[in-house]
Amino acid sequence: MELITRIFEGMKTYLVQSIPEIRITDVIEMMIIAVLLYNVMLWIKSTRAWALLKGIVVLLAFILVAYLFHMNTILWLASKAVNVGIISIVIIFQPELRRALEQLGQKRMLTFLVSDSGKVVENRFTDKTMNEIIKATFEMSKVKTGALIVIERTTPLAEYERTGIEVDGVVTSQLLLNIFEHNTPLHDGAVIVRGNRVAAATCYLPLSDNMKISKELGTRHRAGVGVSEASDSITVIVSEETGNVSVAFEGTLKRELDREALKEELKRLIAEKESSRGRKLKLLKGWQRDEKNTDK
Repeated sequence: MELITRIFEGMKTYLVQSIPEIRITDVIEMMIIAVLLYNVMLWIKSTRAWALLKGIVVLLAFILVAYLFHMNTILWLASKAVNVGIISIVIIFQPELRRALEQLGQKRMLTFLVSDSGKVVENRFTDKTMNEIIKATFEMSKVKTGALIVIERTTPLAEYERTGIEVDGVVTSQLLLNIFEHNTPLHDGAVIVRGNRVAAATCYLPLSDNMKISKELGTRHRAGVGVSEASDSITVIVSEETGNVSVAFEGTLKRELDREALKEELKRLIAEKESSRGRKLKLLKGWQRDEKNTDK
């Protein structure tokens, strides 16, 4: 009995000595680090850095496999590329980093700590929205009104949205027709559609340098292809010269579409997005169900 008492006393002494002392400053430090990491992740998700981060995760997975199987050549190359990679990231994302620091300087500390910029409003792209876009597209095609409508999918288009004027209106054919009407303040540039809403108008898009694009096409088509190369967005283009309707996706351009062809193309591309989202939700729900079963 005395032996058992000594063992318990020894365990108690060891546990008391091994637990570090937590001060109030340590708690504050952890809270500051958590807030900083949270805001950095929000910034990454709202820029092109989100796609880059996913690419880096894939590369790290390959490096981990190389480490486990002692692939020394790959590990040597990875170690030499780290410094160059960090410098390249800073150069590539210089505009986004500068904008993030400017926004940080403009915010008050309390606003920064309770920032709600990361709220994501679930606003799905519905059949009604698609029909409104198609209706407006062919109304403009009849009278040869140039238009550039960018439909956001999974890649955020906030950096292009900032170059335009915020609209935040429900997508209707009347709204789109009014935006692209000649001699109106918003007719020049692109419209960005997020879910069922027009997020912004008069947005500037990157021009594609693809030499395979026909020389008879102007900057409107090159901008549509350019944004589709930089993101997974869908761009509907109406030519001002011919009234022809085109769709740009993943750097490719489908031209001279009629109403039914445009509808089928949008349905197919949107269905791909929804099926991908559905697979992710199923995986998440399955994981949560497994966790509950394990707890039982």
